[in-house]
Amino acid sequence: MNIEWKDGFAISVRADRDAVVISANQEGLLSLAGQLTALAGEAPGSHIHYDAHNSLEDGSTELIVERTD
Repeated sequence: MNIEWKDGFAISVRADRDAVVISANQEGLLSLAGQLTALAGEAPGSHIHYDAHNSLEDGSTELIVERTD
């Protein structure tokens, strides 16, 4: 799967009591949109792992998005 990032992207994820909040600038939203589109074309079980070590802002909650049937 081709994972592309727009220059200048910023994304953070936080888990509140009843919700998960994804906050992103324009570049971050465009990056996520492209990645989710790519994931939709993959086999069930494929996933994208986001965390502060590879893509999210420091202090973000880890996020895994998985393709299912």
